[in-house]
Amino acid sequence: MPRSPSSPAFWRSPLRGPWFTSVLGVVLLAGITVLFVTGLLSYAAYNPNLSAVNDKTPDKGILGFYLFSWPTGPVWLYRLTQGVHVTLGLALIPVLLAKLWSVLPRLFALPPARSLAHALERLSLLLLVGGALFEFTTGVLNIQLDYVFPGSFYTLHFYGAWVFIAAFVAHAVLRVPTAFRNLRRLRHPGEQGATASSPAGAGEPARPEDELVAPDPLPPTVSRRGALGFVGGGSLLLVATSAGHGFDGPLRDTALLAPHGGAEPGSGPGGFQINKTAASRGITATETSDEAWRLVVTGNGRTVRLSRDDLLRLPLHSAALPIACVEGWSTSDQWWRGVRLRDLAGLVGHEADAAPDVLVESLQRHGAFRVAALRDNQVRDPRSLLALFVNGADLTPDHGYPARVIVPAAPGVLNTKWVARMTFGDL
Repeated sequence: MPRSPSSPAFWRSPLRGPWFTSVLGVVLLAGITVLFVTGLLSYAAYNPNLSAVNDKTPDKGILGFYLFSWPTGPVWLYRLTQGVHVTLGLALIPVLLAKLWSVLPRLFALPPARSLAHALERLSLLLLVGGALFEFTTGVLNIQLDYVFPGSFYTLHFYGAWVFIAAFVAHAVLRVPTAFRNLRRLRHPGEQGATASSPAGAGEPARPEDELVAPDPLPPTVSRRGALGFVGGGSLLLVATSAGHGFDGPLRDTALLAPHGGAEPGSGPGGFQINKTAASRGITATETSDEAWRLVVTGNGRTVRLSRDDLLRLPLHSAALPIACVEGWSTSDQWWRGVRLRDLAGLVGHEADAAPDVLVESLQRHGAFRVAALRDNQVRDPRSLLALFVNGADLTPDHGYPARVIVPAAPGVLNTKWVARMTFGDL
């Protein structure tokens, strides 16, 4: 038996063939397109072109051509787009691995380049495989809050996505017509003759995709449709054991593979999911006490210092809003009550209907988005609050006591906790 992977006879699985590879490729074509679009939406949701504190990729240049002002409605927008992004990404892992397995012989084929066109195709394939493994790996690590990679996840994932999608588009242009042609031609892959195991048929010239077919296959132990069912079952299992962290109640208990799955953290009005605890960010009870804590509001050359009691004497409003995070987890609507951001802007001379952008600073000493900027449309939305209460009770320390921002449809990290200072305008 040949020992070299570069020899076609080395690969003997009867499952490999153009039909099996084409089905997986079409699934990935649709799935990765949705992944890329929802990933771009997630990046836009941070409003990175608003302020340097929101922008983790300041050298993006033309790659930020699509950025737009993130809206505040519907309130579940980010919960939906990021939930789809993360859940679909996990679901596609078995499909991606099966696809890589199906084309493995082609990766070892010799000579490495038979022509300039072939060399470019091999280069795009290298970038495609490497980019896919990088994006899926960093994405899974981010979901698990396991930041073992160097540098910022946002930066690595953003630039990696563009490298990957460029290779993906180049590969799709080259291979998608062939994939659809194979699917049309090979409607009965289990038959002999012109089938997935010998697609060319008698007297037909060999096609490039026929390289995947084993010249001396082993006896089959499962059909190609059975193998696809196995891959699909793996995808469904990943969805079933992770998607629940975007819901409340019994469904959350099914999210066994998600760090924010399982039972809710605690009970009572503050018994819903968080990422950052007060202790992890160095927030002490002394500095958040009524005696010590003051909110500093500045703008238009004015400065106002407010205690929590001062805030309680201002008009209070309520809004039912969820929290959604980049890791894909989210909560259902919580009932928040506090002072509208546009009313705080009014304290320093801004009209409510013309309230500007705001820079929000937290008491926390370290960590990403200790300072965050909100766009003017977010400030003006009547549901955007500096919340003092949640679900009828004071905020807990871990939910941002004495005051936190809550904005409809914004990523969780922009809903700053333990707010210390708000600067309206002139970002």
